[in-house]
This record gives sequence, structure tokens and C-alpha cells, in this order.
Amino acid sequence: MAEMLAGRLDVRTRRFAVREVPVPEPGHGEVRIAVKAAGVCLSDLHLIDGTLSPLYLRGDEVTLGHEVAGVVESCGAGVTRFEPGRRVLLQAGEEDLDGTVFTRGVDYDGGWAQFAVAAERTVVPIPDALPFEQACIVPDAVSTPWAAVTATAKTRAGEAVGVWGLGGLGAHAVKLLRLLGAAPVIAIDPVEAARERALRFGADLALDPGSADFAGAVQAATGGRGLAVAFDFAGVPAVREQALGALGKDGRLVLVGLGGQPVTIAHDTTFSFLRQQVLGHYGSEPEHVEQLLHLVEQGRLDLAESVSDVLPLADAPQAVERLAAKEGNPIRLVLRP
Repeated sequence: MAEMLAGRLDVRTRRFAVREVPVPEPGHGEVRIAVKAAGVCLSDLHLIDGTLSPLYLRGDEVTLGHEVAGVVESCGAGVTRFEPGRRVLLQAGEEDLDGTVFTRGVDYDGGWAQFAVAAERTVVPIPDALPFEQACIVPDAVSTPWAAVTATAKTRAGEAVGVWGLGGLGAHAVKLLRLLGAAPVIAIDPVEAARERALRFGADLALDPGSADFAGAVQAATGGRGLAVAFDFAGVPAVREQALGALGKDGRLVLVGLGGQPVTIAHDTTFSFLRQQVLGHYGSEPEHVEQLLHLVEQGRLDLAESVSDVLPLADAPQAVERLAAKEGNPIRLVLRP
């Protein structure tokens, strides 16, 4: 049986290693792709460190990687939409008939491998001009903030917004909010390099959350009205408290960062009087990925700056260490088999 390299996690011991495993065979309605690029996400790190655990994994090991792009290599019986050679990305997961959502690289094998198998309905063609390294990050690093700002927050042009946490998701949120016409877009992060990057990505103002005049700066930037929408991409209680305090009338706080922490509303009377809301957000839907690919193809969205570095698949452990240490303040590290 042919073998390939894959980044495998034992969910019992949390031991992660790149090793040889059998090349998967596509079943009925499935395609096998030769992986050309796979993103390294904070969720992958959380799986390794035990912060997250699979809900539906069959067995004790899984190949990580939910951000995947490559070329169709072979097709199983019943596949009608694809032929070998087609450039594609894979949706980050899929929903079964009873509504259960299975995440690629969590509940079943993902794309930190030379080959990956996917249900045909989760395979999406990509423009020929879009590099694989950029395409692979669309299904999470870009689509999650896109869904947060469009579907959950329903952000409108001209609304004042704040983005807390300017890592892989937050940096893209800034760019996407600018694209939607939100104004002003205020980026908040304690790391100076992250704030400088946010300004390059389209933020109108970048603030250190620890600055003494933070609240005054937000009020000045919004004409005293406060924020219409605040996005928490950090998952930190202190961020949520600060973000709630920055909201204006009818303001919405959208929780995207996952911290496993309680959400506390310090002043319920003010919260209710101003008709404010706290909204939870997770992931994206298939249409959000397709919308983003259309924006890329039309020249409205450039992801060239989103790829911080590309490493060989064999160096996946080093990529995980670099992300954990936030070395170089990366947006996305990408593995190339």
C-alpha cells in the first residue's frame, strides 16, 4: 500500500508527529486531492495542547488541518463535478442530514498531508490566478471573520466598529470591514506590530487597549456615539469588558474568539437601556467561502499579505511552535507538502 507523510495527533496523549501513513482512497462521492498548501490555525494548536477536543472523531488519531487547497488527483464513483487536474480548496467541514457539523482535521482527517480525501460537496473550484498558499486560508482565516461581520453582526456601511485582537482572524476582519464600508474601523491590540499591520490593512485608527486615554480616543473617533459593533477576536474577559464599555446605543458585541470564559455584563441597566446585544459567532457557511472567492476573482480582495511564511510539511512541529510563541506576529503560517 502506498504511503504518504501526514501530521498526526493522538488525542489521548496529545502527541503530535509527522509520520508515514497509508494514502487514503476516495469512496463513493469523494475526491482525493494532492495537497499543495495547508494553513496552520490557532485551533490546531489548541487541539495539540488539549484546549480543544474532537466531538465526533472515530478512533484516537487524526490528521490535522482544516485549511486546505490542492489539485484533484482522483475521483471516487459517483463524482460528477470534478476531474483530475482541477485546482480546488476544501471547505473546513460539513454538515450531515441531522445538522451535526463535522470539522475537517478535527472530527476526521484533514490536510496536513500529501493527500486528502473530501466529499464532493465540500470541494470548491478556485481561480487559476489564486496561489494555493492564499486559497487554503480562505475557508477559516478569512471566511470566519467575513461571516462574523456580514451574517452575525450585519455590519452596515458607515457604522463605527472596533476589532479587538489582530491575529489571523482579526487582521482579516479589519480588511473586510474596510471593504464593506464600515467607518471608522478601529483596531485594538497591545502589540505595536499588530497595530501597524492593521493600519496597512485599512484601519482608520489603531489603539493600545492599555492606554490611559483609550475610552476618550474611541469617543473622539466616533463623534461621541460609541461603537455600533465591537468584535472580540481574542476570547479574553478583559477584552469583552472593555468592548462592552465602548458600545453605543443599539451596539452589538460579537464574540468570535473562544476562551472558555464566562461573559459578564457589568451594568445590566445601562446594557438594557441602550438596547445592546451580545452575539456569539462560530465559523462560516459554504456560501461565505464562495463569496470571498468571487471578491478575489473580481480584484476586490487581495490576500498576498496574509501568508506570513511557507514551511515544508515535515516542519509542521516547528510551525506549531512558532504560532504558539507568536514568533514574528504571523497572520497565517502555511505548510507545503
